[in-house]
Amino acid sequence: MANTLLKQSVSISEALSISVTGIIIVMIILALLAVIVVILSKAIRTAEGFARKKSAKTAETVTLNPIQKEIKTEKAEKPLPETLSAGSLDLYKTDEKTAAIIMAIVSNESGIPLNRLQFNSIKLIEE
Repeated sequence: MANTLLKQSVSISEALSISVTGIIIVMIILALLAVIVVILSKAIRTAEGFARKKSAKTAETVTLNPIQKEIKTEKAEKPLPETLSAGSLDLYKTDEKTAAIIMAIVSNESGIPLNRLQFNSIKLIEE
């Protein structure tokens, strides 16, 4: 019986169909693996995001003592007039126009009103 199996020959069309079937199966498995990797990646990113938010909340509650919380709520309740700023600014090798543009960009990107931001200094860094 072993001799009859060895003596069988496979035609070219059968060999091509077997190899195409094998290639298709390999491609399907690779596609499934790619989908699994993408799903796991998104799940891990989501879990990391939740962990960061949770650790940020925990860090905020741990670092604020009762006096700091009271000061923070007082500042939140009493709005700062728009004509007053939150501090002074030192300029190093920078003109006032450039500093104003930088402060406006930071305010816009952060979503914090400009009179709530406190800039200590702005320095030109030469490359």
